[in-house]
Amino acid sequence: MYNTNLINYMNFQTLKVQLEEEGLLKVFINREDKLNALNAQTMIDIESAFQMVYDDPKVKGVIISGVGEKAFVAGADISEIGELNHMNARKFAESGQEIFMKIESCPKPVIAAINGYALGGGCELAMACHIRIASDNAKFGLPEVTLGIIPGYGGTQRLPVLVGKGKAFELIMSGSQIDAEEAWRIGLVNYVTTQEELMGKCENLMHKITKNAGLAIAQVIDCVNAAYTEDDGFQTEANSFGNCCKTDDFKEGTTAFLEKRKPEFQGA
Repeated sequence: MYNTNLINYMNFQTLKVQLEEEGLLKVFINREDKLNALNAQTMIDIESAFQMVYDDPKVKGVIISGVGEKAFVAGADISEIGELNHMNARKFAESGQEIFMKIESCPKPVIAAINGYALGGGCELAMACHIRIASDNAKFGLPEVTLGIIPGYGGTQRLPVLVGKGKAFELIMSGSQIDAEEAWRIGLVNYVTTQEELMGKCENLMHKITKNAGLAIAQVIDCVNAAYTEDDGFQTEANSFGNCCKTDDFKEGTTAFLEKRKPEFQGA
């Protein structure tokens, strides 16, 4: 499918992470024998990796995927879920929500390359990313009700935004799985490709995004998120528009347009 024999940019117990040219960071969930299920250590590693994304100016964008061809992330680790009780379950959910919000709010673009099962926490992880591209063998679902629980990492909040309230009710309450084509039809994913083409599609789209002004991209992420999380997203947009107009990148972009050349953005 694509190379995951990477030299780690940083060492993590449950992730493979590679910083490639042009600032593209690839993050692979690396628990193939467990279908890349999310356990406590994986969540810690994801949080640490994204803190690095926030802090490292070399990183321009992130593609997150799963090692192997069977699963993006097949869900949370049921052996850990089964140990929860009413005393610690709320903290468990709140911690996961905080980590996935860090992804959703990341000022750099994040694309999910969904290569196989994206169930439960895996579907929630994909929904926290800004853009989702799926291989044609991908399967999506939030089957938590079949275990007597509900999605706890933001699934009940993000799915209605992406597919509408009625479809979200159907998928969450039935626990049903859908294939990649259905996920595309209802707006859960942006594109469907073959497994062989998946990473290339993600890379091409990421490069198309990151060639633009990074500061403006960060403002776009804030504004689009504000449409769903704030009382006045229009004011957020106006404020962000004003912030962009005081940057050197704005001056470079408009000057380059008038001079009929490609802009050279510096992130300032």
